[in-house]
Amino acid sequence: MDGFDHILNWKLQLGSHPFPGKDGGTCINEAAIVAAGFAYQPVRRVEDMPDCFSRPICKLAMQLNDRASDAERQRLLPFVTRLACADTPATESQRAEFIRSKAATAYSFECGLKVLEGALAIGRHADMLAVDEARTRLENVQSRAPSAASVSDSPIFAKVKSWLERKKQTEPT
Repeated sequence: MDGFDHILNWKLQLGSHPFPGKDGGTCINEAAIVAAGFAYQPVRRVEDMPDCFSRPICKLAMQLNDRASDAERQRLLPFVTRLACADTPATESQRAEFIRSKAATAYSFECGLKVLEGALAIGRHADMLAVDEARTRLENVQSRAPSAASVSDSPIFAKVKSWLERKKQTEPT
């Protein structure tokens, strides 16, 4: 899958999004849903994923996506087509235990990527999706975007988000 991130004109972003913009503008799990052939849907928690997606792997992918810098986040693009790999409950438990044992998000993004690779090596692998097919699916969603940027890039959204973050910082713990 070398060059996958250069083939797609899709930008992974922090958090969930109502609908992707012309640049992509979704988290890794939302992009994975589209790449797998499902209709676009926002993902706020791992339970929002279709059943064919591995919950432990998608949870790790979401954590990496949301804790990464913008540049690091784009390095998750090659994993977009690999998350639809749900397996038996025993295998999913094994994946979850593997991820827990590595404390994947407690260290660097690099460490997290290695743990993601290791978890994906356990059990069933996602059906190999041709890069052209994934690109076509993602571009189809982009073509229906109402604006050039995703909602999370709009000035109003940014202003409201800053107010909420400021309020959160001033609340007693």
